[in-house]
Amino acid sequence: MGGAGVLTAIDIAHHAHGVVAAGSLDAAVSSWSFDSRALLPGACFAALQGERDGHDFVPAAFAAGATVALVSETRGVEPPTGAALVRVDDVLRRLQDLARTARAARSDLRVAGVAGSTGKTSTKDLLAAVLAPLGCFASPESYNNEFGVPITVLNAPPDARVIVAEMGERWPGDVALLCDIAQPEVGVVTNVGLAHAEHLGGPRGAARAMNELLQALPPGGVAVLNADDEWTPSLRVAGGVNVVKAGAAATADYRVEDVQLDDQLRPSFSMRGHRFVVPLHGEHQAWNAALALAAAHRAFEIDLGAAADALASAKPARWRMELRTTRAGITVLNDAYNANPASVDAALRALARTATDGRRVAVLGDMRELGSYGPDAHAEVGRRLGELHIDVLVGVGSGGEAIALAAAPGVKVYPAADAADAARVVRALVAPGDAVLVKASRAVGLERVAAQLLEDAP
Repeated sequence: MGGAGVLTAIDIAHHAHGVVAAGSLDAAVSSWSFDSRALLPGACFAALQGERDGHDFVPAAFAAGATVALVSETRGVEPPTGAALVRVDDVLRRLQDLARTARAARSDLRVAGVAGSTGKTSTKDLLAAVLAPLGCFASPESYNNEFGVPITVLNAPPDARVIVAEMGERWPGDVALLCDIAQPEVGVVTNVGLAHAEHLGGPRGAARAMNELLQALPPGGVAVLNADDEWTPSLRVAGGVNVVKAGAAATADYRVEDVQLDDQLRPSFSMRGHRFVVPLHGEHQAWNAALALAAAHRAFEIDLGAAADALASAKPARWRMELRTTRAGITVLNDAYNANPASVDAALRALARTATDGRRVAVLGDMRELGSYGPDAHAEVGRRLGELHIDVLVGVGSGGEAIALAAAPGVKVYPAADAADAARVVRALVAPGDAVLVKASRAVGLERVAAQLLEDAP
């Protein structure tokens, strides 16, 4: 089984232990997707079952140009001429099996896994940019779960020599499963924190999740760790794996020095005699970049001087510290993709450093899946507002209310029930010259607030 572009419906049925239930045995696949709205012509659409049943979207996938649909039920769908339905017993399980088979057939392919409580996507994007000269593939989205990583592996083009795979850790065992599929030889751990504390059991459980990546690395592999994270000493790396650390600590093998921010919140720093400019927003991106550079230099022998130039091609992921200014002169920091205590703190520090003639406004909502850690975590965010001299809080939902209750008296508070209510509040509140941060867990949907503000952006 080779890379994408050489598989037919009958090939997929063979490797997935299924059958071609309808259509052409020779229907050819050139890419893979689980989203009927975003697939490319020639894709295999995997009809996954989650909050929504992917089988409901098989006709839409074919209409969008899919040539194969991987399903567990045919539901009477007739594929277009030249397309096919491949029926299997379990779509997710067989998608994972297909990815394992594709990975096993590519002994020339090297995989770097990126895990951590925060910063995974940015670090993945920065590492992929630096490794681009080697022929690197990484998903442009945050495909870091039990179906996203298989899709990433399957979408790696035949000429790719490296994959950078983001690996999420919502539940114990998640990262181990992803490593079994992708077989990384390089592992990067950005940090250990409270993300998904409800399921993992707090930082100690998160550390165990990171160990799943570090224990999966083969002898001779490379583990890159955060020298400044208090949990790094508790991480356990498999025997024979080379360990390097990046950060500002004196013990770092790749030491970050002289961090500066420009007027667009883009950090620069010095490391090992080179100056690096990170084209993402927020001081914390200097640490993500240092981890990426350490992995590229130590594991892939990328020259750091060349890496400094390659780093400039990295692009911010959608809804992650996107910085734009509207025609009305309102600066918008759209970090609405997700939220946990560490990422909220980093975003608030970025807002505090944003140049503005007006007020600094934080639109904040729930940080979900924190379990028993939630009340204290939200209260700590409220206290940080005063410490960082944030002028206004729009507190959205129950999480926003908890943040507001702990906010200093000098912070002006406006409550909002949900994202739609927050949009109304912000529309009436914000004025030219203000800087606005929008951040909450993904399910809160605060990207709508940012979208409203940016309607008149150039």
